[in-house]
Amino acid sequence: MKTYKVHKVNVNTMSINGRGDHPLWNRAHMINDFSSPWHFESVGDIEFRAIHDGETLFLFYKVHDSQLHIDSTDNSKKSVDNSDRVELFLRSDEHLNPYYCLEIDPLARVQDFMARPQRQFDFSWNWPKDDIAIKSFITETYFCVEVALSMNSLKQLELIQSDGSIQAGIYRAKYNQQQNGQFEPTWITWVDPQTDTPEFHTASSFGTFLLEDF
Repeated sequence: MKTYKVHKVNVNTMSINGRGDHPLWNRAHMINDFSSPWHFESVGDIEFRAIHDGETLFLFYKVHDSQLHIDSTDNSKKSVDNSDRVELFLRSDEHLNPYYCLEIDPLARVQDFMARPQRQFDFSWNWPKDDIAIKSFITETYFCVEVALSMNSLKQLELIQSDGSIQAGIYRAKYNQQQNGQFEPTWITWVDPQTDTPEFHTASSFGTFLLEDF
């Protein structure tokens, strides 16, 4: 299982604006070993970082992409589901009963839901609004997404283990236009789940975040 160490910074010194330009992000380890095990084409560069201050877990994605696909029908979860996006799944154990999903598009719109095995999705569930903040930023060549999750909500959802670890999946959906004009997703993941077809909703697609000094 892949492990990512989440470095700790001083409390109340971190903030997000969507750009990922706060100096404290330099303290975070950057990973970019993402792939699409089910597709032959190369995937654009994706950078991920995370840090925490004991009260909040901060996450940052930078996705290099000059041809974004964003469904602008409305601001519903369905529109997010049809758009380029980054994703974070969090679980309490390998049984996935339950686990929690955040899917965020370049406009900082979020599709959040609770899930259980066999793709039982509860789209009526939302991350507590006072415990999450999301900001994004778009340029001609890349977009950034920053997320802040309160440690209190992670604890209430039983997502932090006694050793300070969090079991997490990091993903990306990239929509490409096909010859018929329709858009189809390429599924990109940090951890290769070793499945024959694209699948994030499986225990083998998760890695581990290890919170420093927690």
